Amino acid sequence: MAGTIPIPNTEEQHQDHMTIAGIGAVTGYGWGREALWEGLLSGKPAARLFPGYGPERDRHGWVARVPDGGDAELGPSRYARAAQQSVREAVADAAARGWRPGRTVGLLHAIVLGDVSEWRDFYLVDGGQRRSRDYMRLLPSTVVSMLMQEFGFHGPSMNVSAACSSANVAMITAQLWLAQGFADDVIVVATDLSATPDMVEHFVALGAAVTDDEPLSACRPFQQGSRGFSMGEAATAFVVTRAADRPYTAVLGGAMSNDGYHVVSVEPSHEHIFECVRRALAGAGVRPEEIAYLNAHGSGTEQCDDAETALLADMFADRPLVCATKPLTGHCQGAAAGVEVAAIAMGYERGLVVSSPIVAPAHPRLLDGVAVGGDGITLKTSLGMGGHNSALVLGPVD
Repeated sequence: MAGTIPIPNTEEQHQDHMTIAGIGAVTGYGWGREALWEGLLSGKPAARLFPGYGPERDRHGWVARVPDGGDAELGPSRYARAAQQSVREAVADAAARGWRPGRTVGLLHAIVLGDVSEWRDFYLVDGGQRRSRDYMRLLPSTVVSMLMQEFGFHGPSMNVSAACSSANVAMITAQLWLAQGFADDVIVVATDLSATPDMVEHFVALGAAVTDDEPLSACRPFQQGSRGFSMGEAATAFVVTRAADRPYTAVLGGAMSNDGYHVVSVEPSHEHIFECVRRALAGAGVRPEEIAYLNAHGSGTEQCDDAETALLADMFADRPLVCATKPLTGHCQGAAAGVEVAAIAMGYERGLVVSSPIVAPAHPRLLDGVAVGGDGITLKTSLGMGGHNSALVLGPVD
């Protein structure tokens, strides 16, 4: 029936699952998904010291910024180059795995702030004066248009914004599009290159971000002594489809909600996060005891740790193993869940589960670095400022 999210556990129904058939990534570790994977396996953070941070912009700060690179013909914007390159890599990867685009290919672009560096230059360097074609690069619609033109796709396309939950929300929206027949395949891309000094300092002032200490010292989700998160940047892209010979993972279900409580703080009872997860599991046809891994939002803030620790205890009786990778990749804001979904998907194929190394007394179910596994079902939570909750259920491909 149109609109019904397929339920797993039979071969016929499994064929209806949305799968991730291609992955592209640009992160603080470099350009390409293999750079991300090798960086995660190393257990070393992508963050480096960059000048110009601090309240007076006179300090060095620990930030996982995307290095320069990509197609120079696309212009000076790292943002546009990263988005385009991640999609190019994902499409090529999917094609190598037997994907052939259907008649209608859609595109969802998860964004929050857009191209902050170019907007800053537009006002402060160019004085608001640019040629029309250069001005058009600033608009969120332009990246979407350029991607659709390059690949000749003509399905639905739009930007999706749900704070730090945006990449998860885009993936869930893609599932809805496929279920409703809006598209045969969907390209999901999440881009966030906003770790500039001006932007980062506001997160520091809020008590959420930390730039004055190394990531493994400052950001310790589910561990003692965590002070918050290190900022990161990323562009990640996925080809999601029901038609691929060798997909990475099946997307079994998902859900999203809003606390309706505060622009920054998490609602103290956590009831809306719990309900979001319940609906994700129900849509996936998965019982709580079947969840093997919680790939946590894991920002390292006290509020986030409290919420996800309560979720583990109250809904899952502390059974799942916990993965948290933000100390390594940095918190990539709107692209954060995209980085983490890419790690889950590549881990399924390679028989490994990745998490940050434990450096302090920790939750007993927190994984310490890389572990053999990845044959169970994963719950991927992503929580954004403004009460944006999302949960994605992923599983291995039979």
